[in-house]
Amino acid sequence: MRVSEYFDLDETQPSLDFVDVDVENDVRLFIDPRAFVGITSEWGIECVALVRDYFSALLRAVCDNDRRTGLMLLGDLREPRETGLGLSIQGTRGRGVGDERAEDLWKALRRSEAVESGLIEDLEDTVLMIYGIGRDVISDITTNILREPLIEYTQAMCQVYGIRIQESIPSGPLWNPRTSHWYQKLVALPLVGENKLILVPKVIVRIKTTYDAGEYYTHYLLEELRSEELSANSGLVEVLRNGTRRVTKKALMEKYGTGKSVLVEQTLRRPDVLRRYRNEKRLPSFPLSHIDLMRDPEKDIPDWDSLLNGVLALQPGRADATRYEKAIQSLLYALFYPALVYPKRQDRIHEGRKIIDITFTNAAREGFFYWLGLHYCAPKVIVECKNYTGEVGNPELDQLSGRFSPNRGRCGILICRSFDDKRLFMQRCRDTADEQRGFIIALEDSDLVNLVSMARQANEEMEFALLRERFERLIM
Repeated sequence: MRVSEYFDLDETQPSLDFVDVDVENDVRLFIDPRAFVGITSEWGIECVALVRDYFSALLRAVCDNDRRTGLMLLGDLREPRETGLGLSIQGTRGRGVGDERAEDLWKALRRSEAVESGLIEDLEDTVLMIYGIGRDVISDITTNILREPLIEYTQAMCQVYGIRIQESIPSGPLWNPRTSHWYQKLVALPLVGENKLILVPKVIVRIKTTYDAGEYYTHYLLEELRSEELSANSGLVEVLRNGTRRVTKKALMEKYGTGKSVLVEQTLRRPDVLRRYRNEKRLPSFPLSHIDLMRDPEKDIPDWDSLLNGVLALQPGRADATRYEKAIQSLLYALFYPALVYPKRQDRIHEGRKIIDITFTNAAREGFFYWLGLHYCAPKVIVECKNYTGEVGNPELDQLSGRFSPNRGRCGILICRSFDDKRLFMQRCRDTADEQRGFIIALEDSDLVNLVSMARQANEEMEFALLRERFERLIM
């Protein structure tokens, strides 16, 4: 049973911002510390800062041989069972660190030449060069460090999707960057039976982490070693019948060995290889798509007919206004993910005096919304929903433009059932842009049908030609 089923959300994975995990068994996905580099929101920046602060404290303890502090820092990296992510096949039993492994990890860090020499700079470097740390452990460590922002994210998602929460739940260890210590407090969280649940954004999980020891060894170090052997015309060089000279990976591994100690030894002699690897991994991998996240085709691939009909089947009018807004959010999220994420509905601003129907965070790294964020103020995209036909005019435009600000951005979408005079309304949107009151894209039911039609086609998810065409009318 998944979270969506346990809490009767009437939503499936394509319309949910979080990973819809199984409430009993771990899902083989991992939190990648490099994924946060691509998240420019305040939440993402906070997460990057927390990870760096924790790891700096740990490195100081290792370099100072401060065993007491080191074990304190490592000992509270418990198995984060609350997220339901990891390698366990049955039951959410993450590997984590905890007391039983903290001593071993401390010894591995203390004995590592990579730490002593300064070769290790960031948490993800440990995946390459420290025994006992792989994608599962690095994911668990990252989860522990970021438990507090993940709890805050969970609380926000519970409000968005109507998940019931329980007050006064022990938080588990939280990292305090001001004191460089762990602490705990009582928080509000959803429960599955008696077990805490922490939701994880889809945009930060990966099938494998960005840094990978096997990849680094095979495609970077071994390639460098092969070039050196060929240049030296060493005994490892074989000459084929056609005159081609080669050095096999098998021969290289037999000469230099394998394992993380070899990675450290050879990297210390060739630091440029690690610099090149880091540079090529500088940008995080792209978030997982709907297809990447698929575990069940019936639950994890967008049911475009159902999502679209959820909007079109509603009767125009105030009676269905709330249901219309919710249906629009579900459809737009499935259409625009992973470009637009972190939906918030009925977001109150100006001390509650104004309400935004739907706000999305712009996390795009390609396509229309990426272009929009590069050239215009669009950290968020604001959506106003008007569940009525007939005249939509200047009051509605003024209402949406009044929600714009330097922090939220100056780009939005106004959606209604239909326009009496669509051409006239789009001219009003152009007037609003010309008067520097923001950029508003107007959409009606027929436009949603077109967007869904494009989404069914390959490689249309990020481009959104219809949106680009509408936006260009505002600025040309």
